[in-house]
Amino acid sequence: MAEVDLSNYDNVITKKQQIVRLLFQLVWFCFARPIPRRVLNQWKLFLLRLFGAKLHTKSVVYSSVKIYMPWNLKMAAYACLAPEVDCYNVAKISIGAHTTVSQKTYLCSASHDVTKSNNPLITAPIIIRDQAWIGASVFIGMGVEIGQGAVVGATASVYKNVEAWTIVGGNPAKFIKKREING
Repeated sequence: MAEVDLSNYDNVITKKQQIVRLLFQLVWFCFARPIPRRVLNQWKLFLLRLFGAKLHTKSVVYSSVKIYMPWNLKMAAYACLAPEVDCYNVAKISIGAHTTVSQKTYLCSASHDVTKSNNPLITAPIIIRDQAWIGASVFIGMGVEIGQGAVVGATASVYKNVEAWTIVGGNPAKFIKKREING
C-alpha cells in the first residue's frame, strides 16, 4: 500500500466558535459545576441560554454535564440531562419533552471521514423524541433519531435510528421488544 500523509487535518470549527466555547467552559466551570446536582437549575439554564441554548424553563441540566457547543442544544419541557452526560454537540442535539438522558451517556454528533487523507470532520444532528428514556452509559452516534417513547438499555451503543415505542439494547443496539405501558 502506498504511504498516505494523514497530517493535513483542517479544523472546520471557526476561531470565533473556539473562543466562545472556551469562554462557555470557563463560565460553566466557575458558576455551574460547583453547584450540587439539581440545585439552582434555573441558574444553570440561564447560563446555557446566555450561550444560545434553546431550553424550556422546565428542562433539567445537572451541574456535572459537559456541553460542547451550547448554541446547538435544544431541550423541551421536563427533558433531563443527568449527571456526567457528555453532550458533544458539534451538530444540533434536540431532546424531547419528558425525556431522560441518564448518567454518563455520551451524545456524539460528530466524527471524521476516515476515507479521506485529511480526516475531515463530519457532523449530523441527534434527535431524541418525547417520552424516551436513555439508560446509563449509553453511546448515541451522529445522525441517530430515537423515536417517541423508546427505551435504550444501559451501556448500549446506538448507531442507527430507534423506532418509537421500542426497547433496544446491546452493542450495537438491537431490538428487544415493543414497549407497552400497562397503567
